Amino acid sequence: MPQVSRTSAWCLVLTVSMLAGTLTATNLAARRKPQPLAQSLDTIPTVIDGWSGTQGADLSDEVQGVLKATSFLSRVYQRGGNAIDLFIAFYAEQHAGENMHSPRNCLPGNGWEMGPRSSELVTVGDQRYTINRYVVQKDLERLTVLYWYQSRSGIVANEYLGKVLLIRNTILDGATAGSIVRLTFADRPGAIPDAVGLAAHLIPEVRKCFGG
Repeated sequence: MPQVSRTSAWCLVLTVSMLAGTLTATNLAARRKPQPLAQSLDTIPTVIDGWSGTQGADLSDEVQGVLKATSFLSRVYQRGGNAIDLFIAFYAEQHAGENMHSPRNCLPGNGWEMGPRSSELVTVGDQRYTINRYVVQKDLERLTVLYWYQSRSGIVANEYLGKVLLIRNTILDGATAGSIVRLTFADRPGAIPDAVGLAAHLIPEVRKCFGG
């Protein structure tokens, strides 16, 4: 009986692995089911903790085509002389192996230079959540960006952990709905505590939109 070469054996293993991966992806895709929000993002209050929100910049058709969000919310919250831009993109269904558009990818594509990643802790009741923080710069303009991923099942800062949880949720019940919440503001003294305070009020409001 002829022996199978090591190269042929590895080719066979690779082929079987690819077929198994394709079948798994197909089965996961079949399990996905869109989940609409329990209430619209527009129901998030325009007045929060002394911050007053107004309509933010709209997105062009081209940007919306790239974003491919089911719905989104763009607002500018102001308190005193300070302003924070809020952007939320909601996806009723996500694909395993993909993720929502991270500011780490979008901002450099728009000419922003991103500094090292750091994080902030946000306290909501007796819960503490870790969210992402970046300082970005374009020419002489410096901004701070806070963002996190929020779904019915909780809050995630790390994109890779988010992918793992997405696959888990797809296997368990097919529910893959999620959102990205982003706060952007001028890099100034005292700005981060203000934004973290606003985030602490936004997290339960977004949770209400998911029906939590």
